[in-house]
Amino acid sequence: MNAQMEVGLFAGVSNYRGELSPESFKGGLKQTHANVGGIFRYGLSNFFGLSLNANYGKISGNDAFASTASRINRNLSFKSNIFEANLVLEFNILGFQPYNYTRTFSPYLFAGGAFYHYNPKTYFNNQWVELKKLGTEGQGIDGAAGKTYSTNQFSIPMGIGVKYAITDKWVLGFKVGARMTFNDYLDDISTSYVAYDVLVANKGIDVANIADPSLNQVSQHLEGQVFNRGDASKNDWYIIGGFFVTYVFEDNGLVGARKKNRRGKGCYD
Repeated sequence: MNAQMEVGLFAGVSNYRGELSPESFKGGLKQTHANVGGIFRYGLSNFFGLSLNANYGKISGNDAFASTASRINRNLSFKSNIFEANLVLEFNILGFQPYNYTRTFSPYLFAGGAFYHYNPKTYFNNQWVELKKLGTEGQGIDGAAGKTYSTNQFSIPMGIGVKYAITDKWVLGFKVGARMTFNDYLDDISTSYVAYDVLVANKGIDVANIADPSLNQVSQHLEGQVFNRGDASKNDWYIIGGFFVTYVFEDNGLVGARKKNRRGKGCYD
């Protein structure tokens, strides 16, 4: 059997896990955003296929939706558009072939590699400010713990899905996948506060106030002590999930196989 090919569209939602992750279901809903994309799928066999995907959406986090006093006091927030292109290997657990009446439904697993671009911002003085270029954790200052990071990164997508061929040409499905990143700066937060006067001297008062908008201005009282702003031991993740529809445009000589299967005696002669 020759390989089949599909093209289609995806519509769903995206979220992230990191220092600013919501601590409640309601908070999680407020930080869930639309995500859309396109799909090109190449079936290697009934059980395996390659899928090339492009997704565009948004992620965000806000301490205002936290339930603990320490998080609320920290008072940090961010948002970022995120573009991703990924190539994943799919394993159809039951086997899947739109042209075969007995293999029109299957759950599946997927994993692969992805490239993504993001650019965290926060709201300050009635405008959205790009955070990376500010160096909120002292990037560029001698002795500061903050690491310089790139807004172009690689991740490992992995997840589950289900697909159903409603006709010989159209496939509907649902998928959800987590992205393991090698980056703890999706939200521009990772290490510790830099002393307020050090940031003011090196980067200006606005950067100092953006880096530490806490209700009690922790960084103004450091006096040589180290207070965590984030958790550098854990990298951030992002999640994308939703529904897709694809069109099977490679005939393979099997168009109408379902109808043939229903013709009764003689259809296999």
